[in-house]
Amino acid sequence: MEYTPNLRTMYSGQITNNLKGNYKSVMQVPKLIKICLNQGLGSASSDKKQIEAAQQEMTIITGQKALITKATKDISNFKLRKGMPVGVMVTLRGDRMYEFLERFITSTLPRVRDFQGLEPKGFDGRGNFTMGIKEQIAFPEISIDKINKITGMDITFVTDSDSDSEALILLKEFGLPFKKDNSRKEERKEQLEKKALEERRELEEEAKKEMSGEDNEENNVKSEDVIEENSMNDQSTSTESEIEDNNQDLSEETDKSES
Repeated sequence: MEYTPNLRTMYSGQITNNLKGNYKSVMQVPKLIKICLNQGLGSASSDKKQIEAAQQEMTIITGQKALITKATKDISNFKLRKGMPVGVMVTLRGDRMYEFLERFITSTLPRVRDFQGLEPKGFDGRGNFTMGIKEQIAFPEISIDKINKITGMDITFVTDSDSDSEALILLKEFGLPFKKDNSRKEERKEQLEKKALEERRELEEEAKKEMSGEDNEENNVKSEDVIEENSMNDQSTSTESEIEDNNQDLSEETDKSES
């Protein structure tokens, strides 16, 4: 008896039966063609040991020998020469693809730190879904004691469907845990935020109006004080001039009497 992976059997039986009602023929049901894993090395591209370690880790994770990807042209800003290694990659098809997918769903995703579901925004518009793993230690095949550096990788699920919605349904049937559609909650949240902003603006405008009213009152009071001071100054100057005139008159009268 030939060995067949559980997810392959599940696809040919349960998943096909669930999805064939949406199509005229069973052959139109979307299929998972391949899974591509890609890891960039970045600054470690010049370190031969790091490249070998990344290749070995990817081989252990997938069960298939990883291919070293090389630069196709010179880039002086990155100190990169044509032919230098820049990463490792693996493309899985057939039984190995289904085996990796089963391990990924049952063992790897539960070990991802702060995992809350896959983001449906990872679709590219042509039925392919791409996601990222920040730490390779999420895979149970990797021992944390034997690694030198924590690195991430990109995983792409390629389907033969041209529609993101059909590919999403297919991957959900396989068991990938996508986040629920929270569009209504997000809309409600945006409405509440807009309302709060409007209320805050109204309060700020009212406060500005109150401040401007108080400033006007203060200016009026100051202007009244200035007017009073000016009137007092005018009165004092007038009294002083009267006193001076009286003194002059008295001096003139005394001069006449003496003469």
